[in-house]
Amino acid sequence: MFSQGLEEAGLGEDVELHIKELPVSYSKAQELVVSLWKTFRPQLAVHVGIAPGCRAIMVEQSGKNQAYKERDVRGVCPANYCCIEGGPERIDSVIDMKSLTRHLRKLGLDIIYSRDAGRYLCDFVYYTSLYHSSGRAALIHIPTSGSLTATGRLLPSLKTIIQTMLQQIEETMCFSSQHIQDRL
Repeated sequence: MFSQGLEEAGLGEDVELHIKELPVSYSKAQELVVSLWKTFRPQLAVHVGIAPGCRAIMVEQSGKNQAYKERDVRGVCPANYCCIEGGPERIDSVIDMKSLTRHLRKLGLDIIYSRDAGRYLCDFVYYTSLYHSSGRAALIHIPTSGSLTATGRLLPSLKTIIQTMLQQIEETMCFSSQHIQDRL
């Protein structure tokens, strides 16, 4: 499985990596995501889901709060088909996925920018994470077929994508700190 390979490969000396497989259940997955944010308080949470029918890696800009009408493995939909009652309709990641995609394409990665994660468990988990982190989350959809599904191609691509996201977060934090200092 790619998660074990990513854990073995690591993301760098200064990056603490925690990999958790989420159940295909709205309520259980939501509980786990909230718990992970409370326990680890990460700089960034990166969620990886599968995208049947897609042959490229997709990075998702936004998580949506409504219209979760597909049943999970337990045969259940979220209450009112909603992720977070009273939450905003859409939350964007602090990662600029569009510029990330442009940069990674120049490096030769087969990657697609997306603003619609699909209104099933991946989008539900992503929205939950974005909501509990003030946008410090990312969702990467990986293909289920094509040449990218080979571990030898997928792992290096995921590693590059995640490292680039972390770099973007770090640059944003440095800019914010400098901006605050400039105002003082």
